[in-house]
Amino acid sequence: MLLTILNAFFCISFIGFAYVNLNDGDSWLWVPIYLVAAGLCGLAAFNLFYPIIYIIAVSFYLIYAARLFFSKDGVLDWIKVYGRPSLVESMQATKPYIEKAREFFGLLIISAALGMNYFITMI
Repeated sequence: MLLTILNAFFCISFIGFAYVNLNDGDSWLWVPIYLVAAGLCGLAAFNLFYPIIYIIAVSFYLIYAARLFFSKDGVLDWIKVYGRPSLVESMQATKPYIEKAREFFGLLIISAALGMNYFITMI
């Protein structure tokens, strides 16, 4: 029951995240990223699990997250160079490290949700 509720929550959340990314310049990338995660969580809410797809998706998301972490003005720079200023002070990302850090954490959230479903299928 808890797994169903969590997957329904993630499904609805990821659809919302996809929606708010529609007006971004890179919506061609982020809308599908969130919709794939939403679809997989939505299916899991109905006890339909696809472990191979989870591995493929999580691999893509974590590789992209690593790229964002180490890129110029990425998460590592946000921590070391900029001193971790708030990422939520404005919804407009006026500084490049804000956008990359938000994207990085979004990918981690997606990976955690899909990873949870993957490990549930292995039990």
